[in-house]
Amino acid sequence: MPHVVIIGGGFAGVWSAAGAALARGDADMRITLIAPNEHLVLRPRLYEPEPDLAKVELSRVLGPIGVEHLRASVSTIDTERRVVVADGHEIGYDRLVLAAGSKLIQPDGLPGAERLFDIDTLDGARRLTDHLRDRRDYAVVVVGAGFVGLEAATELASRGRVLLVDRSAVVGAQLGPGPRREIEAALDELRIERRLSTTVTEVGDGYAVLSDGSKVDADVVVWSVGMRASELTRQISDELDHLGRVRVDDRLRALPEVFVAGDTAAAAFDAEHTVMQACQHATPLGKVAGYNAAADLLGVPLRDFTPGPYVTCLDLGAAGGVFTRGWDRRVMASGADGAAVKKGINQAIHPPVDDREKILAAADRVSVELPFFPREEAA
Repeated sequence: MPHVVIIGGGFAGVWSAAGAALARGDADMRITLIAPNEHLVLRPRLYEPEPDLAKVELSRVLGPIGVEHLRASVSTIDTERRVVVADGHEIGYDRLVLAAGSKLIQPDGLPGAERLFDIDTLDGARRLTDHLRDRRDYAVVVVGAGFVGLEAATELASRGRVLLVDRSAVVGAQLGPGPRREIEAALDELRIERRLSTTVTEVGDGYAVLSDGSKVDADVVVWSVGMRASELTRQISDELDHLGRVRVDDRLRALPEVFVAGDTAAAAFDAEHTVMQACQHATPLGKVAGYNAAADLLGVPLRDFTPGPYVTCLDLGAAGGVFTRGWDRRVMASGADGAAVKKGINQAIHPPVDDREKILAAADRVSVELPFFPREEAA
């Protein structure tokens, strides 16, 4: 029986499984997803005050569509033998989808690095939440004023004093100038102090030392700087991009028997851009990669990856939110309107559960303009 193996239980992995099940139809084919945990973690929501709400049982998605879940961690991919090694056991495949995600890059050689907190994983978010639970007027240093850092800082500002630190000369440097005015206004409203062109050089018990030589109070230092694709990509290709991702073609194929999706895939968005390491791209990448892996075995036409419009939405805590469209990030909604869009997105990223038809129908919708996204003419 032909066998499709998927590595990864995040957005890309789960939707790869659903895409493969969609292509399989009633054909005789085995689909196995390998991931160590029993939940899909809704990673974009881990900045929220109750991170345990940001998870979905994998069995409620995989079970109804007839996908096996092997709870294990993959250490080796042998592309010549078409075998993966998971917790010491070999699993053969006919087609493989690598969707192993990305992880936060921890600082190398930072004194006191073991004291750092993060919201990169469910365990990390739990640790931060538990540390601050029932506390008020704490002092927090958030390192990194990008997507994750801004959402963490604005959420934490509701109960404490927040200092936002970044090596760049501006906040949200990777977001460009489009939403900067709205972000700056939100930080001012929440009284979040900024130290730019600066970083943390030491983390101690109740303090942090900055690169400008100052020593600041810090009950917590949250690290949010830098992401890199899973190291498993190195077992697929020697030519990776700057984020450690595998380059793929329009059908997300990296090798004859290997497709790649999510944060491990350097897929073209258009002639000028590659996809972002974000769920808005991981989800359609997974749907296409999984579908194509199964379709390739069945001899039916494969699908091209055709992403929908690029959007950005930031939760800015009590100051609302900001929603942008396009790679120049034109602001379409801010304040309470932006927060409403963000709330809709956070709900929309939940996959359907317990219903085979709904799950497969969602897998078939690769690029959809969601109804709560403000339209272009609203600008």
